[in-house]
Order: sequence, then C-alpha cells, then structure tokens
Amino acid sequence: VSEDDTNMEEYPTEIQDYLAAFEKSLGSVDEMLKTMVSVSRSELLQKLDPLEQAKLDLVSVYTLNSMFWVYLATQGINPKDHPVKQELERIRTYMNKVKEIADKKKASKLNKGAASRFVRSALWEPKSENEHTSKTPAKGKKRK
Repeated sequence: VSEDDTNMEEYPTEIQDYLAAFEKSLGSVDEMLKTMVSVSRSELLQKLDPLEQAKLDLVSVYTLNSMFWVYLATQGINPKDHPVKQELERIRTYMNKVKEIADKKKASKLNKGAASRFVRSALWEPKSENEHTSKTPAKGKKRK
C-alpha cells in the first residue's frame, strides 16, 4: 500500500473523487505557472499587442486573487467577507471591458458602397408607362 493510498483512506469515500480531481487541477496550474515563469515578462510583452498585454495582465491578476481566495478558504476564513471578493469583481469588470473592445475589433466593418449597391439591385423598380408591355404580370398575382 502506497503512502497516497494511506492518505486517501483517512478521508470519507464520497470526497475521494473530488480530491483526486483537485490534485490533478493543481498539477495543471503548476505546469502553467512553470511555463509562464520560464519566459521573461518583458520578452512576452514585446511579442503581444496592447490588447493582448491587457488580457495577460488581467488573467494573471485574476488567477493570483483566485488562488488567494482558495487560500483563505483553506484557512477557515470566509472569502466572501474578505476584500478579495471586491477585487475579483473589479477585475471581472475590466475583463468585460477588454472583451467588449476585442469584440468591437473583430466585428465586421460595413462597406457602405457595396451595401447600397446590394440594396439598390434588390429593390424592385417599376418601369415607366411607355415601357409597359403585354407581358406584365396580371393584377392579384404576386411577383416572385
């Protein structure tokens, strides 16, 4: 029996899956942090445009505050009553602003000339009276 199996036996069986998933998530976070720390911040920021830099900064500070939230919870402190909650809300507000900017940047631009040509060609224009022929559609029938 390994040491991990012994530790798992100390916990109620209903939370073993949750603990295993939590341990896996911590491993993922650790790998991501190692990757981020391996590249110097100035090098990374030089490769990004200002919007991407803002996204990186917001994700970094949100992650740090989220980890502090978890730390408070593990210490028996209710993070909902701690100023970290307001900080996370403030960061989320800025994340939403950056998302709006990114969405506006991605939005397709309207080519007014092309749009007016499409509309003009799609609209039906009646012929003048001297251009009428016997092949005009009968009244009451809809034109397709």
